[in-house]
Amino acid sequence: MFGLDPTLVFLLFFCLFAACAFEFVNGFHDTANAVATVIYTHSLQPTQAVVWSGFMNFLGLLTGGVGVTMSIIGLLPTELLMDADVYHSMAMALALLLSAILWNVGTWYFGIPASSSHTLIGSIIGIGVGHALLPEASNKGISSINWDKAIEIGQALLLSPLFGFAAAIILMYILKKTVKNKEIFKEPKKKSPPPMWIRAILITTCTLVSFFHGRNDGQKGIGLVMVILIAFLPGYFAVNTNLDLVQVKESLTTVQTITAKIDTIPLSEKERESYHKLVKSSTALSAIIATGVTPKTLTTTQKFDIRNAALTINKQSKKLLESESVALSSGDKKALKKATQGDKAPFFSYGNSSSSGIAGVTDFAPAWVMWMVALSLGLGTMVGWKRIVVTIGEKIGKNHLTFAQGASAELIASLTIGLATAYKWPVSTTHVLSSGIAGTMVASKGIKNLQGGTVKSIVLAWVLTLPVTIILSATLFVLFRWIAA
Repeated sequence: MFGLDPTLVFLLFFCLFAACAFEFVNGFHDTANAVATVIYTHSLQPTQAVVWSGFMNFLGLLTGGVGVTMSIIGLLPTELLMDADVYHSMAMALALLLSAILWNVGTWYFGIPASSSHTLIGSIIGIGVGHALLPEASNKGISSINWDKAIEIGQALLLSPLFGFAAAIILMYILKKTVKNKEIFKEPKKKSPPPMWIRAILITTCTLVSFFHGRNDGQKGIGLVMVILIAFLPGYFAVNTNLDLVQVKESLTTVQTITAKIDTIPLSEKERESYHKLVKSSTALSAIIATGVTPKTLTTTQKFDIRNAALTINKQSKKLLESESVALSSGDKKALKKATQGDKAPFFSYGNSSSSGIAGVTDFAPAWVMWMVALSLGLGTMVGWKRIVVTIGEKIGKNHLTFAQGASAELIASLTIGLATAYKWPVSTTHVLSSGIAGTMVASKGIKNLQGGTVKSIVLAWVLTLPVTIILSATLFVLFRWIAA
């Protein structure tokens, strides 16, 4: 490993440990949102709640596939994951991890429900900004950042809390009009559990939020670990070594057949550029497969070439499929999408996010990585939850949280996170749930029922997280690259 260089071996394990630490912090930082309602309403004892929530996070991560993972990795400039200089890769991994952990721990310490998703995504974008500042990237500048993916993820992060806020108001309104038993609209009595039927609802919603938190946020930890492994050990992790190259060849044939049908005359200059990149990468990948290699006999250079070709094919085919100038039948478009992006992952999946298609070349995570991150998230859930629970239960609204408010906010949060995971969008559990709580408070007694100080702190953390982590990550990356030079 690394020619037995003990320094690099130590740094690899340090980075893996730091990635687990990030997910551990994510557990007690974000998952406190899931247990806040059941603890605050005395539906479960704190120990019972955090252990159960930790287990459901663990289960959710193991069955969630790696679709969100690949969305996270896709934010990084491709050339950074193709850099053969392990010291450059080390600088990227350390800057990414340290900036994310520093902001997460800081906001947790002050009891602010900040978003681990925003933190991680800001840190990744910061790596791209830092890379753009390097002399060797001066010709590309910030264009090396995958802005299409960044915008897509940014929209998901922005719209999900707004959806949670609005949906919680609507659900509370429906409950008020339809539920005759007004017990659920009362504040919990001290040390007195709620009626059994309310308790069952609250435990169910806590379970759903914890499970879907694992499926979505847990994958971000997997993404971190895979970035580290690809950076330090590209010979092992640049492509899926369990890949069926025969299946890839079949998908590639489909891509080439459909691509040949595209009339390039109506295309814009950028669309023609995407088309030619797609054709060139398809030819390059076809040439490698035609040599008769197997996943086990691929050289590191070939793995880099295959990864680059697969990523380019998927990226450029997606652009062409979204273009109105590309004249293809609906059947051809579906076939091209399936050949490149693979089948949609089932609700319960384990390991690869695509059962077929060229996406299977890069969209994977070893089982041991998933177990390691799942354990880190589950164990993190079991500690450090008190600060955020108090904020969620008492400090968002001027009135304490009622049974109906807790159940409504968590039900909306679980549905939002579950849908986002199905579409491979990373969203913020913290912002979805806290905005849902705010929505229930507004539904009860109007906008004046919100505590201005807490709402301002949450919004401030929401606004500052991206710019602070971008600047911090970019600064650390440039510093570490200077040290490694």
